[in-house]
Amino acid sequence: MKTVKINDENIGQLLGRSQIDSDSVMNIVNNILSDVKNNGDESLRQYTEKFDGVDLKDFLIKEEELKESLSKIEDDLVGSLKQAASNIRKFHQAQLPQDWSMEVDEGITAGQIVRPLERVGCYIPGGRAVYPSSILMTVIPAKVAGVDEIICCTPPGPDGKVEDIVLAAAYLAGADKVYRVGGAQAIAALAYGTQTIPAVDKIVGPGNVFVTAAKKMVYGQVDIDFPAGPSEVLIIADETGNPDYITLDLLAQAEHDPQAASVLVTTSPELARSVETKIKEKLPQMKRDQIITESLQENGKIILAGSLDEAVNFSNAYAPEHLMIMTRDPEEVVKYIKNAGSIFLGNLTPVAAGDYGSGTNHVLPTSFCARMYSGLSTESFLKKPTVQRLSREGLENLKDVVIPLAEYEGLYAHAESFKKRLDDE
Repeated sequence: MKTVKINDENIGQLLGRSQIDSDSVMNIVNNILSDVKNNGDESLRQYTEKFDGVDLKDFLIKEEELKESLSKIEDDLVGSLKQAASNIRKFHQAQLPQDWSMEVDEGITAGQIVRPLERVGCYIPGGRAVYPSSILMTVIPAKVAGVDEIICCTPPGPDGKVEDIVLAAAYLAGADKVYRVGGAQAIAALAYGTQTIPAVDKIVGPGNVFVTAAKKMVYGQVDIDFPAGPSEVLIIADETGNPDYITLDLLAQAEHDPQAASVLVTTSPELARSVETKIKEKLPQMKRDQIITESLQENGKIILAGSLDEAVNFSNAYAPEHLMIMTRDPEEVVKYIKNAGSIFLGNLTPVAAGDYGSGTNHVLPTSFCARMYSGLSTESFLKKPTVQRLSREGLENLKDVVIPLAEYEGLYAHAESFKKRLDDE
């Protein structure tokens, strides 16, 4: 990682990072979606054998196997899962909105009611690592929201099984059904339904380029959370930032994936030099050093800002998935943050806290999407129909609004529906 200064000429280059090019796999994914839509479970079996190397007769994991998984993992891991689940549940319960109503004008009452989705699908990725935390982060908010049925899909291993810790997390989170199916074919099954897997109303959870492309293509048939790209962190630090912590935070982000982005924006040249040196010293000691090296070479940056204002402005333009603020007064700096998925304040708050246990959600927007999306939340699984009721006095109060506007727009039956009620006693 090399240190560079922000200037008008390089700002565009500094904002850049890897993004999933889902367009490159659209034709492949479209064929998979069409096959599963038309042929259901038979296509799922064929694609599971092709991509996962296993011939499955039954995708559903039985409830007894979910329960038994708890006894197959170490007690300390069970305890970690339970504590994480408790914190996630508490946080997401606080996000629950309430029904409300108000009198807009005399005789005109309007409000909003809150209703959960009926069935959702949670995609749990496989591949480079096992992600029980992603089950907690997707299932628990849906459960808190009151979703009737929560379905998980996750790729099977070469032996056709799913890791016990993933099953334990699904059981503790409250998943209703877990299926051993992954990739774009799992998204197709959740969107269209098969003989075994029912169609859902919304699909959430991160995945690879094929999963991301599939989610984009089924959007409209079902709702999705947001397109997911490589993970990213941006750290704003002044001279009070701890270089040892910052070094580890950058390395931790980089170990996710070769495409992950790790960025430090600091007002302190001394801190920048210290972090650059410490990364070189620490990197050979890291277990995932090859992934980290590739990630930092491609998407790692140390950026010198002339002031905290310049650092904040850069961060808002970058719209990071994870934003860490390690300054003398992080609570003051956060007042000026407009775009970020999740924010971590102070030297003692690593991203890992939010990834696993602080209660906030780690399913977050990436690749500039924090400009228009929030992270997954309880509200992601809720609908909010509006409700209104008029009395006769309300009809009178609205007649000079509704009738002229409806007639101006040429919707005369709209106006007539209002007039009729006025005329009837």
